[in-house]
Amino acid sequence: MKYIAAISLLLLTSCSASLQDYRNTTPDFDIKRYFSGSLTAWGLVQDYSGKQVRRFCVEINGHWNNNQGTLEEQFYYHDGEQQQRIWQLTVSPDDQVSGTASDVIGVAKGSSNGNAFNWHYQLQVPLNDSTYTFNMDDWMFQLDKNRLFNRTYMKKLGMTVAEISIFFDKTTSNQGCNPT
Repeated sequence: MKYIAAISLLLLTSCSASLQDYRNTTPDFDIKRYFSGSLTAWGLVQDYSGKQVRRFCVEINGHWNNNQGTLEEQFYYHDGEQQQRIWQLTVSPDDQVSGTASDVIGVAKGSSNGNAFNWHYQLQVPLNDSTYTFNMDDWMFQLDKNRLFNRTYMKKLGMTVAEISIFFDKTTSNQGCNPT
């Protein structure tokens, strides 16, 4: 039985996408260029069964000083909750990205290839009266100069327990969340 479980796990993990799969895709993702200035994004959270459990809008403002950046995110959830996350980002000479935020344990690490960016981090999420830590496998795909699609897999004990889909738009006609 342990042998079958090990083989199944190996097959599942060997089928995951690699950043190298996107090396010839365009436009090239540049985190400093895309996350500079104001943009708005809309997203939803789905549980392990695919059921939508939350939706949100997020207003983002990015500022860069050479290879040091600040990304301010203000989330507005459909249930009225609001949340802020401020990322401190660093892009190394070899284009590796690292980031910290108050609800991230340690340092997020990522890199890009072609139109794709992938990073991993541990996120602390308050739920009811507790705080849980999830391993985040975060994929971004730049569609054009103004739009980006994001798919994040939230994992606990190696299993995906939720997925987040976010659509980012930098066009001025779509700025702002209009929280009610």
